Amino acid sequence: MSTPSTPARGRPARLDRDRTVDTALDLLDEVGLDALTMRRLADAMDVQAGALYRYFATKDDLLTAMAERMLAGLAATGTDGDRDGDWSERLATLARAMRTALLARRDGARVYAGTHATGPHTLGFAEEVVGVLRAAGFGEEDAARSLMAVAHFTIGHTLEEQAALRASGGGGSADPERLRLAAEPERYPQLAAVLPTLTSGDFAEHFDFGLSLLLRGLRGLGRA
Repeated sequence: MSTPSTPARGRPARLDRDRTVDTALDLLDEVGLDALTMRRLADAMDVQAGALYRYFATKDDLLTAMAERMLAGLAATGTDGDRDGDWSERLATLARAMRTALLARRDGARVYAGTHATGPHTLGFAEEVVGVLRAAGFGEEDAARSLMAVAHFTIGHTLEEQAALRASGGGGSADPERLRLAAEPERYPQLAAVLPTLTSGDFAEHFDFGLSLLLRGLRGLGRA
């Protein structure tokens, strides 16, 4: 990571790419994705908005850099513990680490979804996942598709999780109370019977259940 030069007294620190991404992530936590604009970021950095385009041609370019930064350190997660242990446990550890990284930032999953970062954090994480799978006996095509399945499940689940957290107590469309009121036992007896689980806020348990189903499916490929 580059270090900005020491500013002259009374003047803002010189703009650089790393400082811009760091400030954008802090601003994201403060105002959320919808309110994060290039102009607002420029104001937070005490620079002209046009100065940001030296490093990021569009807001999408900025979001891609932010997504890359959020995955910092994830590749090392797969090297923790016993490398000779069960491949599915190592894969589960990587998926959980990705979820944790996205949850660490407000709207983290929304920022990450749809970006196609090719930086060392993103590629290092993908390399570790594919390495775990190929070492377990998966062929190249199955390993690639399994990587996408795990990443897409994790991102999608975290998108829904963060949406529910935003709506909690706010009466939004994801508010569990809306479902409780709508699922009338007389009309929807099956849904009413499982409402305690459907409206549970234990998202880690929901995630682990879905992840376990995915891993069982991968075992069924017969490659490992």
